[in-house]
Order: sequence, then structure tokens, then C-alpha cells
Amino acid sequence: MTLQPITTSTSYTADRAWLASLHSTDSTETITLDISKLTAGTHHVASTDTTQPYSRVLSGVPVGKITASGLYGAFDPAATDGRQALAGFVFAETLFAPGATKVPAALLWHGVVAAAKVPGGIDPSKVTVSVTGPQIRFV
Repeated sequence: MTLQPITTSTSYTADRAWLASLHSTDSTETITLDISKLTAGTHHVASTDTTQPYSRVLSGVPVGKITASGLYGAFDPAATDGRQALAGFVFAETLFAPGATKVPAALLWHGVVAAAKVPGGIDPSKVTVSVTGPQIRFV
């Protein structure tokens, strides 16, 4: 029997149209996302590549910190679990395996964001400003 390993590579270019400035992109924080608190098709998409089974969380998803677990989910001003307070935005697209429930990600908590281009949308008037919260300016 002969084994012949095959190597493939796939290249993705993150859509960062939501990012209005490179200011502070070198100062992201590491967070863990709760996939159950993200919406498929809006915040994360499944792979259509037969050689790459991983789904990916989109760059620019607004997130809030879930009080009970310390994980992060999609920002929702109507939530009561902590996600009603914006923590920042997922900076880079993140791959995750089928069945994964938690995914590490980079959080942009300081910078300039084009609100109209955020995946899933965001209404800046629904974001409560806090001196201890994220420092995001919306354009």
C-alpha cells in the first residue's frame, strides 16, 4: 500500500468594508464567541468549498459580552443577558469546525466603523456610550 499525501490551500480575503479607519487595528483583544448567539447567514456562513468544511464568522460582526458565561454573542440592544452593551466588533474572519460551539476571535474595541456596512447592520443610536466600554466612532 502506498500513501500519497495531498496538500491544498485556500485563500480568503476578509471583507472589511465596515472598517472606516486603520486606527487601533493593532490593538485587538482575544475573545471567545458563543456560536449559538450568532445568526447563520448573517454573522457566520457555511463553506461552499468541498475541500474546506469549515464555516467562518464574518469580520465586522458587532458583539456584546454575555454576563453569565463571559463569552461573546451578537450585539442586541433588546437582549437582557449582557449583549445589549456593545463590546466591539469581530476584527478578522474566523474559521470554525462543524459542531463547534465556541470560537476564538479578535475584538476591535477602539476605532472608526462605517455603520452602514456592518454585517447584520447596527443602529448607532441604540449603542449606549460608556466611559468603560468600547471607544467606537461611527461614520
